[in-house]
Amino acid sequence: MTLDLDIFNARLLGYEGLQMILVDRQGRIKEILPMDTVSKRVAPTDLKGLNVAGDWISLGGVDLQINGALGLPFPDLTPKNADKLPEICQFLWQQGVDGFLPTLVTTSIEKIQQSLAVLTDFAAMQLEDASTAKVLGVHLEGPFLHPQKRGAHPAEFLIPLTIDNVKRVLGDYAEIVKVMTLAPELDSTGEVIGYLRSLGITVSLGHSMATAAQAQQAFELGARMVTHAFNAMPPLHHREPGLLGAALIHPKVRCGLIADGEHVSSIMIELLLRASFRERGVFLVSDALAPLGLPDGIYPWDTREIEVKNGTARLTDGTLAGTTLPLLVGVQNLVKWGICDVENAIALATVTPRRAMGMICDRTQEIPTKKDKTNSDYLGKPVHQLLRWHWEKSTLSLTWQRWQKFSQNH
Repeated sequence: MTLDLDIFNARLLGYEGLQMILVDRQGRIKEILPMDTVSKRVAPTDLKGLNVAGDWISLGGVDLQINGALGLPFPDLTPKNADKLPEICQFLWQQGVDGFLPTLVTTSIEKIQQSLAVLTDFAAMQLEDASTAKVLGVHLEGPFLHPQKRGAHPAEFLIPLTIDNVKRVLGDYAEIVKVMTLAPELDSTGEVIGYLRSLGITVSLGHSMATAAQAQQAFELGARMVTHAFNAMPPLHHREPGLLGAALIHPKVRCGLIADGEHVSSIMIELLLRASFRERGVFLVSDALAPLGLPDGIYPWDTREIEVKNGTARLTDGTLAGTTLPLLVGVQNLVKWGICDVENAIALATVTPRRAMGMICDRTQEIPTKKDKTNSDYLGKPVHQLLRWHWEKSTLSLTWQRWQKFSQNH
């Protein structure tokens, strides 16, 4: 019945009770069975495989907003430094990330297109099941942002939001772009969102002064995400709930969240998660900058400098620019702060971003059962992509390992 790759006594996201994961000879998950069912067929002493003793098993993380790593900002990509991308992908894999959207912040159109060209070529060469993080496309964060909410984005490269300007920015590389952050109130015609949707690009609202009414109109036109909730947008207000308020009550809109402890307070994070029914309406992002993987210090950032202290990056004037913390630190923070249970926290970095990108079916109200073996995000996935999470109640710590490490310890 089993191979040595099989995993038993596992907790899986969306499943009730302990499960057994059956793996085929190609190393892919073929079936998931409740341990109650398995125990009726096989004596516990006869089980073969890896006993994870009640630990959680998940897919790796998906980061939909990451600006660079190992010293390389993605907007600075050129054919000369493109050989750094495999190293970055391997590093992110080691940080528990299966896939990511290299994010290009506001810069010149020439630099945007140069980066898009490099990433298009690189994505075309990726192997499907390699043990490395995969470039899933590109997130364009700008240049169609409101000047008053540009944050650390350079004002000189912001341009008006028109279809003609969108075409100028995308050039011949629309296919690689999967998400575009924009301020919807800048589109006087109301046509840009529909145009981007026709190209298969998900529209995310951010760096915006939009009112609730303007945001609702954008959602009706097809915008489906909000970029780093609370940051670079008006705050929630009881008379004017703004962009975020409109997003929280929309059933088809998901908000990106930076859970580093600096961008948003833990109280506001809990408020956001409660209002959006947690994984139904929120996904974690790192918003990590190029010094990700490097020690604290001062680093170049376009023509300026950022200072990194304890994983937080700021411009010299104190403007918050981003983080240098990996995606899964946000999962650990949510549990450490007592905001989420382990299952919900893991889902925010692994399941919800996949649903937001249409990588897996959106089944937020469904619970897989043994009678519906096809109703699972795990089936068919290579076992080497799995993460094992261990919650140590005595120390209130959540740790994780890649499959290679926890299987070697078996």
